[in-house]
Amino acid sequence: MIDYLVIVPISYLLGSIPFGLIAGKLLRSVDIREHGSGNTGMTNVLRTVGRPAAALVLALDMGKTVLAVVIARLASDSSGVEVAAALTVLLGHNWPVFVSFRGGRGTASAWGGLLILSPISGLVALVVGVPLIAITRYVSLGSITAATFGALALIVLAAAGHHPLVYTWFGVIGGVLVVVRHRDNIQRLIRGTERKLGQRVDLAADGN
Repeated sequence: MIDYLVIVPISYLLGSIPFGLIAGKLLRSVDIREHGSGNTGMTNVLRTVGRPAAALVLALDMGKTVLAVVIARLASDSSGVEVAAALTVLLGHNWPVFVSFRGGRGTASAWGGLLILSPISGLVALVVGVPLIAITRYVSLGSITAATFGALALIVLAAAGHHPLVYTWFGVIGGVLVVVRHRDNIQRLIRGTERKLGQRVDLAADGN
């Protein structure tokens, strides 16, 4: 029990670090929450700051979950603590305490969790998501689909005995969190008003 009491708060605070917001402030002197989707995740960084910053934020947001699970493994031999660490990073990323609980949608952090818990599941998410984004130019559609298939892969692998059964909770809860956080995107996809990859935000116009 003590493992959870230590790892969970650390993981949440780690997840709450708003790398997207920091990148916007440092590189463009903008608060990306005031532009585009208003989220602090990689996709909004891509539209408001640019590709290099987006790539860096993607790596850092993925790294938050990887680091939390590594810390959990060093501090405990419990697979449940690993899952708790990964999920609380995701919660921290989506609802960060440092910036009034306005975070991202969790795609990068969830992908980092898949890769560290089950590299095959992370690869499934990559193989599904990247081509779909390339074909449709909708990052949200690729993210939702990748999260769904990656989560399903993790659940199947854990149920088949290739991973601890408790890992299924990351697949179920993490997958649902990512999809639910994309509910606005889903509505825009249905209406045909979702922004496509490559559509930059006009910061001057967006701020008026």
